[in-house]
Amino acid sequence: MRGQSASLTWQVFVAPAVPVWTKDDVPPGSERRMFSPVSATLITGQRDAVLVDTLMTVDQTRALGDWIAATGKSLTTIYLTHGHGDHVFGIGALQKRFPAARAVALPAVIEFMRRQLEPESLDGFWKRRFPGQIPDDLGTAEPVLEGVPQLEGHDLVPVWLGHTDTDDTTCLHVPSIGLVVAGDAAYNDVHLLLSQSNPKLRREWIAALDTIESLNPAAVIAGHKRADRADDPVIVEETRQYIRDFDRLADSTSTAQELYEQMLELYPDRINPGALWTSVRAVKPEPHRGETA
Repeated sequence: MRGQSASLTWQVFVAPAVPVWTKDDVPPGSERRMFSPVSATLITGQRDAVLVDTLMTVDQTRALGDWIAATGKSLTTIYLTHGHGDHVFGIGALQKRFPAARAVALPAVIEFMRRQLEPESLDGFWKRRFPGQIPDDLGTAEPVLEGVPQLEGHDLVPVWLGHTDTDDTTCLHVPSIGLVVAGDAAYNDVHLLLSQSNPKLRREWIAALDTIESLNPAAVIAGHKRADRADDPVIVEETRQYIRDFDRLADSTSTAQELYEQMLELYPDRINPGALWTSVRAVKPEPHRGETA
């Protein structure tokens, strides 16, 4: 997807869903788990460019680098909205390819990123699910402490959101073109990951969406999106309503299977029901199929 003004242009690269190479708790009716499509956004001026979020695997990062290089712009900055590995693991490889690019994030996001690089997370979760696919040259970011990043005189404003689909998240607001790059605060026709939250934290997520809406954006780019769907601000309310529906049905259902089926009735076409299954299993934990209680 692409948008523009007289001075800045934005484009979105969407890496398609990829298989998860474990047999852990496959969703009902599925043969394997999938990982949701992931987006990265490039904001460009006349000469320079800023990337918001990276991707996850070696192949995704290589394709993203080719896409950036084809613009002919100089990549000066990589801004990270939050610390989940699928949005930060490409930092090192991209900085090797674009050595002038400075990776930046708010301090709490950097601390979260560092935890993602610890063996329990990196080896126990990410590399186990994506063997041989996570880059070796993982990088990190330096803190944005004063002022805001700029692109050819235009402010790029980090906005603190707190808990969305995980802790310590932000979005990036570009006031001059009415753009919000929402990271994982908003989802665009993809099932939400709600497994890292509880009812209180989901209310915080709704408050984060209210914050995004208060910016009166003309476009909102989701961290997980259907590639051919517009980056319309309506996704803010769609994400909010999904959370409300999930909480309502969680209160009125007895089992993970029942909650899963009723959410699928409401949202039959969203990408990656595996994310929904992870969410309902967190709310209504039961023995995995093949396990004993």
